[in-house]
This record gives sequence, C-alpha cells and structure tokens, in this order.
Amino acid sequence: MLDEPGMTRVLHTAMRKVNGGADTGVSACTTEGTGLMSWSSQAIREASRVGDYGKVVKLARAIRRVSQKQLGEACGTSQSAVSRLEKRGADSYDTAQLARAAQHLQIPPHLVGLADHTAALAVKVEGTDVERRNFLAGAAAVAAAPAFAAFPATRAQPADGGQAATLRVATSAFRRMDGSTASRLLVEPVLAHLRFAQGLASEAETKGQRVRLAAVGSEVAGLAAWLSWDMGDYGSARTWYGSAVKAARSAANPLLTAYQVGSLAQFEAHAGNASQALDLCRAARKQLGAGRPHIADAWLSSVEALAHAAARDEAAADAALTAAARSAEKITDDESPPWPWVFTFNDNKVAACRVSCGARLGIPRWVSGAQDSAGAVMTAGHEKQRALLALDVASGHLAGGRLDAAFGLGSRALEIGLRYKSGRIVERARALRRGYTSATPAKIVRDFDERLYGVFL
Repeated sequence: MLDEPGMTRVLHTAMRKVNGGADTGVSACTTEGTGLMSWSSQAIREASRVGDYGKVVKLARAIRRVSQKQLGEACGTSQSAVSRLEKRGADSYDTAQLARAAQHLQIPPHLVGLADHTAALAVKVEGTDVERRNFLAGAAAVAAAPAFAAFPATRAQPADGGQAATLRVATSAFRRMDGSTASRLLVEPVLAHLRFAQGLASEAETKGQRVRLAAVGSEVAGLAAWLSWDMGDYGSARTWYGSAVKAARSAANPLLTAYQVGSLAQFEAHAGNASQALDLCRAARKQLGAGRPHIADAWLSSVEALAHAAARDEAAADAALTAAARSAEKITDDESPPWPWVFTFNDNKVAACRVSCGARLGIPRWVSGAQDSAGAVMTAGHEKQRALLALDVASGHLAGGRLDAAFGLGSRALEIGLRYKSGRIVERARALRRGYTSATPAKIVRDFDERLYGVFL
C-alpha cells in the first residue's frame, strides 16, 4: 500500500497541473528565471536537434546565470548530478531529472525531447516489483482521489473539466513510464484508470462533460492497446484500439480520431496486414483534413511507409518516407506537439522508420544509411523502443551478411525484452532468427537460439 507522503506527492503534482501550475504546498523546482529568454539561438536548436539535451540545460543555465549547485539544490539533487546530466550528450536521460531541470530553467519541453512537464510524474522507480506496483497504484489513484471536492465552486473551468485534466495527467505519466516498466505491471492500473474514466463519462450530466471525458477515455484505451501489443496479446490490442477509435469519435475530435486510427494502422503494419494498414491510413488522413499539424502529417506518412514495407513495395515506402521527412522539416523549434502526441517527432524519428522499413524489405543500405541519423532514438530513454530498433538494425546486418554484428546486437536487444517480459521484442527476435538459415549455425547463433527457445511469454 502506498504510504501517505508518496500518495500526496503524486496527487499534488497532478493538482498543480490542473490548477495551471499553482503552488499546492509540495516542494518542487520553483522557477527563479532572470527575465525573458530567447530559445531560437543556433546553439540551443542544434543541441536539441541531435538529442544533446544536457547541453540545452547547460546553455539555458548559463543564460539564466544559475550555477550547477543552485540548479541541483532547486531540483533536489547534487551539483555532480547536474554536471553528469550536462555532459551526457546524445545518450539516455532520466526523464524526471530532465523535466525538473527544464521546469526550473523554463526551457520549452520540446527542446529537451518532452511534450510537457507531466514527465515529472514519471520518476524512475527502483526496488522490488511490489514497490513499483505501489507507485503505479498511486499514480492511478490520482484519478480517483476525493480531492475534486476541494475545488472552489467559482472555478472558471467546469468540475468535469478539472476531472478530465487530472485524468490526462495520470495518463501521460503512465505513457512515459512505459519505456522503463514492464507492461504486465502497467496494464492493471491502466485498465483501472480506464474503467474510472468510462464510469465518469457514463454519469456525466451534460453533452459537454461526456465529450471531454470520452476524449480522455480514448487516450487511456489507446494506451491499454499499446501495452497489450507489447505483451504480444494481439487480440486485446485490437479490442482496445477499437475502443479508442470509438471513444474519439464520441468526443467529436477529428485530430484524436486520426491519431487512434493511425495508431491502429501502425499496429496492423507491424503485424504484416499491409492492405488493412493502408486503408486505415487513408481513413486517418480523411479525418485530419486540410490544415493538419505538421507533426500529424509526418507521423502518418511514416506509418504509411511501414504499411508499404509490409506490402513489399520499396518505391511506395521510399516515397512515404520522403514525404515524412519533408513534413518533419516544417516542424519549428517552438512548435510543441499537439495533444494527444506526447513525444516530439523529428528527422531522427523518420530515420528510425527508414531503418525499420529497410529491415522489413531486406535493404541493408537503408539500414546503414539511416542508422547514424537514428542514433538519437537508439540512445533515448525508452528502453523497449531502443531494443526494437536495435533488432531492426540487426536485421540489416544480417541482410548484409554481417552475422556476428547481427546476432550480437540481437542478443542484447533480446535481454531487454526478457527483462521487461515484452512479447513484442521477443517476437521480433524470433523474426531475426528466421531470417538466417543454415544446417550448421555459428556459435553466436547457437547461443542466441539457446536463450530464445526457452522463452515462454
């Protein structure tokens, strides 16, 4: 059971989000900025583009005239920890530590790879599975806490608007924790969170209330689908994606509907159902209509590329990737991802998609040519996504005849999949193995087989 101080910290963080960042009495990184600041400098933009978020923090700290010691004290850490963060380069980052530093220095979240400051909820939970489950239960309990009763009756926002906002904060926290938490630990609190959101929507008294809460329910259902997919439960994944699309349509939100339909298309493309994936992509584009955000266009083009790759259509996949790159170039540095996107989308993500398409099409030059640009994704904090991309790179090595590189990288990715009990990663590892046929496999392949064949997830 989560202790009271732990529950209070999670709850108050969510309440601060609902109340526009107003102080609720919980110690946090209080901004002490020294005036207005321009985020358009070439140095900051370039550091952000290559994923060197530590350098972004360092440059912002220098402009703010804040010492490493002062920043560490403000964020509840040490000077040496700040120093390590600033020297990390294009490597993996502790999302919560990065979010606290960005919040204190008033850095726009997208410049450090975040969509908003809800990442502060996604603290790295160490210790036993019981402790991790307790934290997750605490995050879910934000949605059900009786704190709504304390909201002033004179609030400009309707009561259900406050509920929807708080539910969304908890959902964002769950989504960010996906990268470093086994889906089997996340799915239970996420489904409880979904049931609560659906219950609120069913009891809503006005159409406006139902619409706002339906949008929240759609986002949570989409997350449940993603977790089911990661666990290798394709039937449940389709069910929850269907629920997410239905709820988005009930919310009368074309952007959200397009996102959920596109997410289902992405799932079907990875599952090898190319025709269905392309039909869903067309439906998603129809929902978006004219004037769609650049990030939506870039992301959906990348999904189309995966669908064409599943259909073994190299030319169409290449054209879709080119379109995704053009749209990604139009995303400006000060353009935050629109909800429901949580993470930024840039040329590095397009490069990572080219790697994935190259792996599925058996085109080594696509994999090797895009690997450097995809490096920021390979070193990002989402460990499960890193493993999946590593397996795509391994497939490229295998197609190019580099056996040791392929199964060496594949073995490391498989270990991540086993650590998080990710059925999706394990199945990708099996696909890598199916790509190699020999009556007398090399030792590195036999070692891979020994690790893989004893797995039951």
